[in-house]
Amino acid sequence: MAAVSTIAAVALVSACSGGGGESQSISGEGSTAQQKAMEHFSQVLTDNGDIVLDYTGSGSGDGIKKFIAGDVDFAGSDSALKGEEIAQAKERCSGNDAWHLPLVAGPVAVAYNVEGVDKLNLNPTVLAGIFDSKIKTWNDPAIAALNPGVNLPSTAIVPVHRSDSSGTTDNFQRFLQASAPQAWPYEHSKEFKGQGGSGAAKSTGVGDTVKKTPGAISYVEWGFATENDLGVAGIDFGAGPVQLTNETAGKALDAVKFKTPGSKDLVVDTDALYASKEAGSYPLLLTPYSIVCSAGYADQATSDTIKSAFTEILNKGQDGLSEIGYVALPQAFKTTLQGSIDSLGQASGGQNS
Repeated sequence: MAAVSTIAAVALVSACSGGGGESQSISGEGSTAQQKAMEHFSQVLTDNGDIVLDYTGSGSGDGIKKFIAGDVDFAGSDSALKGEEIAQAKERCSGNDAWHLPLVAGPVAVAYNVEGVDKLNLNPTVLAGIFDSKIKTWNDPAIAALNPGVNLPSTAIVPVHRSDSSGTTDNFQRFLQASAPQAWPYEHSKEFKGQGGSGAAKSTGVGDTVKKTPGAISYVEWGFATENDLGVAGIDFGAGPVQLTNETAGKALDAVKFKTPGSKDLVVDTDALYASKEAGSYPLLLTPYSIVCSAGYADQATSDTIKSAFTEILNKGQDGLSEIGYVALPQAFKTTLQGSIDSLGQASGGQNS
């Protein structure tokens, strides 16, 4: 699939060049959480210049593997490189560090399909019980206590999780670990660790499975929940139920901090984000990364094209993101990102783990 996409991109570049222009392409693969955003960015780049962005949504795990192997110019991942991935990425980058650039921000929706239930509130402890198959029916007392006056059916809950290696899964489990540690005893991972449930591949598969399965519930990017017309639960993070909106997600994004202030490698402090209990804030956010070589691409043109493309994405690509399930980046966030983008191809900075 990736090879076909890349060949198509090269063919398109050749066609554009043959027409008198001098187009360049960059290739990425990975996170399906940012796939809709990447499609949007690709169109923005086409409309405003001569850069072709070829992105394949295959899951964060596959994207990292392809980047390390040198098959793509950047990886899309919903979580930062870990362990041996850091060293492998550095080797791929000719001894330079790989940097994490969060060009996209989007909420994770807790999407459900329960007939007759138009409004549903949950909290992290109950979510942990549901996804560990300890809370098994929709009228369970723990759910009923959070939804007074709601007629909850006695039907079975069908928790749906990602079956593939997924950064969304990693972040959702990190959220449960941070916000409900007594109820979620598992270490976060790109592989789902809870007991039971039903698996579905990629975000598209998760959305489709919940839509087709009465009683189903899952964690999925907001855009996939809305396009399947699924119910989206409000979450009580500790200061009362919060409905997922652009405003509540934006409030959480405004408070995001990076693990190493001053570093060009912009790894978000997700532990602090997911433990947040600020009123009116929806901190269950993904900040998917575009993982790039800080320097060391075989061709300097690749680094230059990435810099140009990512700058255009920051300047013009944010418009319209809210219509497809993402949140536009705040100005301070964009300024920090631009500093890292401007430094690509120069000197490598410290790698966060």
